[in-house]
Amino acid sequence: QVQLQESGPGLVKPSQILSVTCTVSGGSITANDYVWTWIRQPPGKGLEWMGAIYYSGNTYYNPSLKSRTSISRDASKNQFILHLSSVTPEDTAVYYCARKRHSLGVYDYWGQGTQVTVSS
Repeated sequence: QVQLQESGPGLVKPSQILSVTCTVSGGSITANDYVWTWIRQPPGKGLEWMGAIYYSGNTYYNPSLKSRTSISRDASKNQFILHLSSVTPEDTAVYYCARKRHSLGVYDYWGQGTQVTVSS
């Protein structure tokens, strides 16, 4: 069974870089047809798609966040990592990683989410 587990700093100061890691078990992040995605939910708001890294290694980002977002992967650890720079309190959210079946267009596995608060 596939499991995704986020790990993050909990608290980040404004203007710093936020980094959250998703560790995947039960399936390879380089396996064909899978897209590894970052999604966040600010308090009292809906889900926001941030970006994704494909099984091929290609990355795609939300245009509104593209200038501040980077997603990378470490295949040896079966992890993919979100970096968000120049954070402000508006980046306070629960950050989720999720797996999408590219051919079906559905998210089939999610992590439990990790709270990240941006505050001085």
